[in-house]
Amino acid sequence: MTASVTDRQADFSTADPLFDRPSIEIPGGWHQLDPLWQGDETAVQQGLPHQVLAPPWQMLLLGDGSPTRHLQLLTGEPTEVDVIDMSVVGPEGDAAPESIAMVPGPRLRRQVWLRTASGQRLAYATSWWEASQVDEYLQNRSLPIWASLARLRTELYRDVRGVCYGRSATLETAFGETGPLWGRHYLFWHRNQPLTLIYEVFSPYLQRHLGPIAPSDSPLIETP
Repeated sequence: MTASVTDRQADFSTADPLFDRPSIEIPGGWHQLDPLWQGDETAVQQGLPHQVLAPPWQMLLLGDGSPTRHLQLLTGEPTEVDVIDMSVVGPEGDAAPESIAMVPGPRLRRQVWLRTASGQRLAYATSWWEASQVDEYLQNRSLPIWASLARLRTELYRDVRGVCYGRSATLETAFGETGPLWGRHYLFWHRNQPLTLIYEVFSPYLQRHLGPIAPSDSPLIETP
């Protein structure tokens, strides 16, 4: 049985007690990038020119490893989550990437900040789940998804479906960084079935650990 939505909601304004962060309202939706450029599975498989996206950033965005683990290794701190919304969503698609059609309904949407233990926001993530499975796979909602599934010894395949470069005034303000921002979306597969769709956007703060996103003389990515 799915737990009450009201038990899962947390306001952006109370998400980071360690830092004076902007209070950001969620008007019944979620935060996606307004794309300047988008790449499909072909771009993910081939990779992007290094003058557009530096190799360390390509490993983070286009690789199939755990971002939770990568962020911990980069920062030297445990990666923690602030759950900012868990809501049942309608069957229309929730303006999510088209892969959401592969996640059975009724669906529940989960939004989180990924941050260091000391409170630095590193990424924003939205995931969509079959509502009846949330309690089984997210038994401890204070843990990142990968940590929750690893505890259950769940065998997974991360299927990166797309990458995006774009703007979001809301996320730029929340990160305290200037965009454009890079994001991606992927499916988790379990037992040959799609388990959840995840959309992630990473903070430019990570340049302190990964280096510049692109060379200083990088050409602008043109809108197709």
